Amino acid sequence: MGCTLLVIALGAGVTACGSDGHPLSSEPYDAADQISFNTPVGDGRKVDPDKPLEITVKDSEGRITDVTATDAGGRYVAGELSADGGRWHSTTPLAAGAHYTVRVSTEDEDGAPGRKVLGFHTSRPTTKKRLNVTFGPDKGTYGVGQPITAELSVPVTDKASRAVVERALKVDSRPSVEGAWHWVDDTKLHYRPKEYWPAHATIRAHSNLSGVKVAERLWGGRAKPLKLTTGDRIEAVTDASTHSMTVYRNGAEINTIPVTTGKPGFETRNGVKVVLGKEYFVRMRGTSIGIAEGSADSYDLPVYYATRVTWSGEYVHAAPWSTGSQGSANVSHGCTGMSTGNAEWFFDTVRAGDIVKVVNSDGETMDAFGNGFGDWNLTWKNWREGSALVGGSPEGPRPQDRARLRPESV
Repeated sequence: MGCTLLVIALGAGVTACGSDGHPLSSEPYDAADQISFNTPVGDGRKVDPDKPLEITVKDSEGRITDVTATDAGGRYVAGELSADGGRWHSTTPLAAGAHYTVRVSTEDEDGAPGRKVLGFHTSRPTTKKRLNVTFGPDKGTYGVGQPITAELSVPVTDKASRAVVERALKVDSRPSVEGAWHWVDDTKLHYRPKEYWPAHATIRAHSNLSGVKVAERLWGGRAKPLKLTTGDRIEAVTDASTHSMTVYRNGAEINTIPVTTGKPGFETRNGVKVVLGKEYFVRMRGTSIGIAEGSADSYDLPVYYATRVTWSGEYVHAAPWSTGSQGSANVSHGCTGMSTGNAEWFFDTVRAGDIVKVVNSDGETMDAFGNGFGDWNLTWKNWREGSALVGGSPEGPRPQDRARLRPESV
C-alpha cells in the first residue's frame, strides 16, 4: 500500500506512512482484495435471497470491523460479526427482487482502515404464492385496550416460518411501550403492550415481509400500513357483588352507576373485556341462547344504548325493566343492565377499545380469544409464550380451548 499525503487543519502536509505517521490517519484503502463473499456480489449477477449473506477475511492478517447492509428504502439487514472479526453473516432474510448496498470496513495488521462498498440485486421468487397481511382494526381513534391484529392470507404453522413473519411485522408507538405479538391461530396474530397503551398515543403497524421467503414456495406479499391513535384512558369496573359500575377517565373516577349482572345460571364473565362497538338498538330474544319460548326465563325485548363487549352477545345496555334490582341484585341473563339514562351516558362516553372489567362474579373468566378481545386476561409471561420469537408453541389454541359463542343475552 502506497503512502497518502494528508493536509491537516493548519495546512501542514504529513505523510501517513512516514516515520512520524500513524496508520489510522490514512485514507481507507480498497478492501476488495482483503474480503470475500459467499455469493457473487457486484458482477451484475442476481443474488439468491434464500442464502444468508456472508463476508469473510481472506487471510488472518486483518479483520472486519463493521458491516452495514441496507435495501433501497434504507432498511438495515441484521447481522452478526465474529469476535475475531473474521466473519460477518446476515441473520434476517434478504428480500427477493430487491437492491442492497453493502458497506464493509476493515483494518490490516497495522491497524490501517480499509473500506469497500458494493451493490447487488436479489433474484425474484420463482413462485407466485404470496403471504399477504391485513392489519386491524380500521384506521381511527380507539381506547387504550385495543389490540392490533394481523390477518394472514395463508396459514403458517411451522415455528421457523412464524418467526420470519413475526420479525417482519413491526408495531411502533409514541410514547414508546414494550409489546409483543401472540399467535392466536395459524392465520391470526394479536399485538398488545405489556400494559395498556398510553392515552393519546400514536400507533403504527407495517410489514417488512414483502419479497421475503417465509417457507418453501411461500413469499411475503403486500400489506397496507396502519395508523391508530388512542383517546383518554377510559376504564369501567363492574363489581358484581356490590352491583355497581365505577367509570374512570385517566385514573380519576367520573361516575358510579347502579347495575345488575348475570343471575345464577347466566353469570356475567369475569375479567377484562374490550368494547367492540356500539349499537343504538338491538332486539334480544331468549331463544338465541337456548331458552325455550314460553318458559319462565323467555324474553323478547327491544334494547337501547347497547355497548357490545363480546361477539356472543354480552352488552352493557339500558334495562328499564330491572331498575328495581339495579344496585341490589343480579337478575340479567349475562349482560350488565342499567337505567336508560345511565346507559345513554355510558354509550356516549366510551368508544371501541375502551376497557370494561368485571370482578367478583361467579361466572368464568373471559376467554383470551375467540369471543372478542380478552387479550388482557393473559399474564405478560403467558402472552409472550405465544410469540414464535420467545419460544412459544408453534401450534395455535386447540379447538376445545376456543370460546363457545353464545348469541345475545340480556
